[in-house]
Amino acid sequence: MKNPLRSWKSAALIGAVAVGGAVTIAAGDNYFEIGKNLEIFNELYKELNIYYVDETKPGELMTTGIDAMLESLDPYTQYIAESDLEDYRIMTTGQYGGIGAMIRKKGDGVMVSEPYENCPAMKDGIEAGDVILEVDGRKTQGLETDEVSKLLKGQAGTPVKVITSRNGAAPVTHLLTREEIKIPDVPYKGFIDEPNKVGYIKLNSFTQTAGQEVRTALKELKDQGAQKMVLDLRGNGGGLLREAVNIVNLFVPKGETVVETKGKIAEWDKTYKTLSEPLDATMPLVILVDTGSASASEIVTGALQDLDRAVIVGQRTYGKGLVQQTRDLYYNSKLKVTVAKYYIPSGRCIQKIDYAHHDSTGKAMIKADSTILAFKTRGGRPVYDGRGIAPDVRVVEPELPKVVGGLYTADLFFDFANQYKWTHPTIAQPADFVVTDEIYQQFLAFVKDKKFDYRTESLDDLAKLEADAKKERYYEHAKTAIDALRAELSPDRSEELERFRSDIKEVLKSELVGRYYHQTGRAKAMLVTDPVVQRALAVLNGGEYAGVLNGTIKTN
Repeated sequence: MKNPLRSWKSAALIGAVAVGGAVTIAAGDNYFEIGKNLEIFNELYKELNIYYVDETKPGELMTTGIDAMLESLDPYTQYIAESDLEDYRIMTTGQYGGIGAMIRKKGDGVMVSEPYENCPAMKDGIEAGDVILEVDGRKTQGLETDEVSKLLKGQAGTPVKVITSRNGAAPVTHLLTREEIKIPDVPYKGFIDEPNKVGYIKLNSFTQTAGQEVRTALKELKDQGAQKMVLDLRGNGGGLLREAVNIVNLFVPKGETVVETKGKIAEWDKTYKTLSEPLDATMPLVILVDTGSASASEIVTGALQDLDRAVIVGQRTYGKGLVQQTRDLYYNSKLKVTVAKYYIPSGRCIQKIDYAHHDSTGKAMIKADSTILAFKTRGGRPVYDGRGIAPDVRVVEPELPKVVGGLYTADLFFDFANQYKWTHPTIAQPADFVVTDEIYQQFLAFVKDKKFDYRTESLDDLAKLEADAKKERYYEHAKTAIDALRAELSPDRSEELERFRSDIKEVLKSELVGRYYHQTGRAKAMLVTDPVVQRALAVLNGGEYAGVLNGTIKTN
């Protein structure tokens, strides 16, 4: 067997010069420095493994070194070991072989958090809240969720025996056949305002099928009479660039530039244009975004904004203007490496963090305000680089009360919804369901003797004040006042459960509807009161749409 150290070193040296003449030129004077440091690294790695006082694990040691090296660049440049390739494939394709259920750790065991619709788990009666006791004869107690997940996954068509228990009842054996599970890019589509013919498409990811799924959803809604459209990209962290171009192409004419990429190597200087005729180039369109909308989501959002094709509603997006490419390495591993920055039609790059520069603590710096440049949309509206995509219509959503976070972290919404489902066979349809005062009282009784903790920012600030007072020796003098203030600021659970009743009811509604109507029903129920969706409808139906796009109405 050839020496893996020599193979790794040779591969790195060859990789530095073999991807094209541009690399050789770019390396230039650095080539000697690269070779010298590879020799040093190779020798150091060998000496550590031979002479270190304790036994080392060469694989873990190398992975630590690789991860630390890549961490100094950006969080998107990553080493993908052979053992992680299946997770990477799932991320890019949305497909895997399994039973179709999300699972979560619960105490010392693992529980189903939600089965996917029309997949083997759901079809055989497995529900949220069911505890997984065994998989193919292996007991799951004490295992982590990733270990149980690997047991459940496998080649489509293969059998798997799963034993579950519900609410402490006798175990139930499920003889399942794994299927090819495709996590949909579009989990929900429908009408959010039928009288005004407003359709809605929720896009969760940009895997290889994203463009086709959006096309299919858009065509179905148009066939059903939709004349206006809302595309929801909130929480969508991105994916494949080509799919972003395909989705933009649904709404703009053939031959339009959607995005350009520019890198250190000439082969990454590319222009991506729309290649086919659009499905609808004139339908009024609103894009919903938030701070979780990133990468490919920002390409779609930014391109449609720059082309004055859609009104953007919500919050400022994440600000990821970098492009990654995977490179094959030895032993079936891969390197996902940032190779370029992307520029949307106005010419701006919306990358927020400058990973090439770090502050005194080593943290990458956000681009300074003085470096932000102004650009113009096709119609002349001002837009800016370096900060993600600023919405045309900003919607400020109130911060979630701390008590809600405490209830959520303690799984009390999840646990109550499970128990409610076990004792109530049906509820109203998603769009009609409300958490009544009777249900809310049942929830209060359920959480009354449960432990859940949460801290307010006021208490955190008080803790800092107390620490500073002790440091500066004012504490004894101010102790009585500090204790009194702590008593005033310490949350009263009963009072907060009443004060934030409406916020708690919204989360509770989502959990309860999810138990009976799953992902589709949950989406339908929550859209009714979603403030960002309601603002989008006001833009589409209230006369603002054209004015925002032509610049005569400024909402921010």
